[in-house]
Amino acid sequence: MTDIANLTRLIEPETRALGFDLVRVRMQGGKSDPTLQVMAERPDTRQLTIDDCANLSRRISDVFDALEADGRDPIDVAYRLEVSSPGIDRPLTRLKDFADWEGHEARIRLVEPIEDRKQLSGNLAGVDGSAITVDVNKHKPMTIDFSQVADAKLVMTDRLLAATAPLSTEGADEEEFEDEAFPESEGHVEAEELK
Repeated sequence: MTDIANLTRLIEPETRALGFDLVRVRMQGGKSDPTLQVMAERPDTRQLTIDDCANLSRRISDVFDALEADGRDPIDVAYRLEVSSPGIDRPLTRLKDFADWEGHEARIRLVEPIEDRKQLSGNLAGVDGSAITVDVNKHKPMTIDFSQVADAKLVMTDRLLAATAPLSTEGADEEEFEDEAFPESEGHVEAEELK
């Protein structure tokens, strides 16, 4: 099993060196198509360009190649490296994400049910310390601790689309992305890793 905490420790310095914030590191695709997904963003725009993604992908590949050459490969199977910006309906992985996107609709899956709810959907209504308040649709505002969040993401709305206009649409018609999970991402680069 891949150690995500270790991968994050290796990737985060490379992300920061380029002036980006790391949003998420995860392995997906299972045994048939293992993919190391790295999401990052520029703090000022919350997006990455294609060139930003390519630069970060090269830095991560260089670090992992050096570790592999030294016999300390952090991933012991063949995999793909996918670097992207979070996209419009971005995952909310850090406490600051819930504060930054206050007023926008989110879907939050809980670690344990609260009031017989395993999932909360509604507008983010504020953060106080580690407490997140969600104005749950057709219910009432509910406050949960950040530790109770299994995963969360923004919901695509017209308001969110207006708040996340792309930095540039130059070349958008020319680029094709293999991963349909992120069609709205400003930047997205995949690189095959050969083992």
